Amino acid sequence: QVKLEESGGGLVQAGGSLRLSCAALGSFFRIDRVAWYRQAPGKQREFVARITSGGSTNYADSVKGRFTISRDSAENTVFLQMNSLKPEDTAVYSCNALIFSPTARDYWGQGTQVTVSS
Repeated sequence: QVKLEESGGGLVQAGGSLRLSCAALGSFFRIDRVAWYRQAPGKQREFVARITSGGSTNYADSVKGRFTISRDSAENTVFLQMNSLKPEDTAVYSCNALIFSPTARDYWGQGTQVTVSS
């Protein structure tokens, strides 16, 4: 059984930093692309950042220059380094991954709360 487990959320003041982790647990062949999404109260879920198996990245305009997505393939973990946080970054952050086990399937984590106070 494969699952994604996020960690690293919390409460931080505006201007601060947090590092989120998304670990893929279980038995599988490989992880393809991994993305972070977020959902604020009363809003639709929105894309934040994505990293491919080859290491290519892309970001939502709202986080460019502040957030960095990276991966540790040996540990099957993807990170989201979030700097210069703003109150509008407050949301539940979830990771999403395409994992081959052996066929390709989309997985979601349970989410981690990030709260930025002004």
